[in-house]
Amino acid sequence: MLMTGKRDFRRVRVVGGVFILSGLFALLAAYGAERFLHMVPCELCLWERRPWRVLIALGALTLVLSPRYARWPIIGGILCLALSVILSVIHIGVEQGLWRSPAPSCHMVVTHSDKASDWLNHLPVHPLKPCDLPDFPFGLPVSMTTLSGIYALIVFVLALKIAIRVFRRVRRDQKKG
Repeated sequence: MLMTGKRDFRRVRVVGGVFILSGLFALLAAYGAERFLHMVPCELCLWERRPWRVLIALGALTLVLSPRYARWPIIGGILCLALSVILSVIHIGVEQGLWRSPAPSCHMVVTHSDKASDWLNHLPVHPLKPCDLPDFPFGLPVSMTTLSGIYALIVFVLALKIAIRVFRRVRRDQKKG
């Protein structure tokens, strides 16, 4: 599938723009929740931010590359969004008590000693929020993780739909021309 022409160039740029804007929105929302709502992120919350950072980079790469090679960052961006949805589902399951957190910092080390020094040695360097303790912003009965997962799913479906449409149009235009 070779992409050429000004029309193809514009079509591919839409996908890159969606990647950049949705990634920026997700990271700014997380920053705002920390800064203004005073929510402390757990380790899984920090894991969930990584795909959004990569998505922004892939969106920028999509804007810079020629349309011929832009399909690879688009596919990578779709995979980042799928990973974001998967991480949200994992975190929601931890919050609901369906399974244990895969993040090692979310587990408390049990010491079988009566000495306070043993207990203090097993404490983390900085205080951490447990991964199974959800935050409920805006007084809604929906956790921040659930809102993040819904957002990731919406962006995933939207980006996939746009990418499929772009790839089909490009293929159709190449067959005509």
